[in-house]
Amino acid sequence: MKELVEFIVRSLVDNQDAVSLKEVEGEKASILELRVDQSDLGKVIGKQGRTAKSIRTILNASGVKSGKKVVLEILE
Repeated sequence: MKELVEFIVRSLVDNQDAVSLKEVEGEKASILELRVDQSDLGKVIGKQGRTAKSIRTILNASGVKSGKKVVLEILE
């Protein structure tokens, strides 16, 4: 799932080298910590958070398959 989020985010941003994704594993949940360049933060979040919500929806759908909950945190 980490690769999926990384692919989506890299497609959205201008500065692809600044994309950093760290995965923290837990027993029942996985946390993905996403960092992007400050200038690309708005592109990842989207208007009223729609883009971020869409990415989280895709993660939840793929998480059901593996039986794990996946949480996406967008950090500054």
